[in-house]
Amino acid sequence: MADFIAVHPLNPQQRLLSQVASRVRQGAVIAYPTDSCYALGCHLGDKQAADRIRNIRKFDRNHLFTLVCRDLSDIANYARVDNQQYRMLKSMTPGPFTFVLRATPQAPRRLLHEKRKTIGLRVPESPIAQGLLTELGEPMLSCTLILPPDTMPISDPEDARDRLDRLVDIVIEGGDCGYEPTTVIDWSEDEPRLTRQGRGEATWLR
Repeated sequence: MADFIAVHPLNPQQRLLSQVASRVRQGAVIAYPTDSCYALGCHLGDKQAADRIRNIRKFDRNHLFTLVCRDLSDIANYARVDNQQYRMLKSMTPGPFTFVLRATPQAPRRLLHEKRKTIGLRVPESPIAQGLLTELGEPMLSCTLILPPDTMPISDPEDARDRLDRLVDIVIEGGDCGYEPTTVIDWSEDEPRLTRQGRGEATWLR
């Protein structure tokens, strides 16, 4: 059975986030709130935990995870960004955006698009997600919490608890965070391209 941990959505208790971070380092798969919708997450280097998430989401081997980062200093370790990209990313983070960027040699191979050598990264605004990433001290492997055959993400933590009870190790209850996924911007080429309109406003790309 999954542990259900209630965390304050605006002032998350550091003690609880520290406990969750410790479990993630030990291989736990978690469901946690973000600034767009609930997500599944695990330790960046844990292939077994990543495979569990793939099984939950019914992903094939080619489906890519997102690297959830604390700030832009983490992004720079895994993606190539020029000055123009950095300025734009700085103005849009933290926030409900996922950026597809050219990967650096330090990026884990399991996160890369096989042919394009790109990587998806985001910096969430959620205090819970930010606090958890701070406790981890490193990015986390993640994806939106959508359970097949659903087409919409899970928003209610009680719903997540009922449906994930035997699938994940921890469900963080942090309140309702909506149904809209992140807005996805592909900036792996010279010009940015909107590939999914979600919660983040990107009217400048239309």
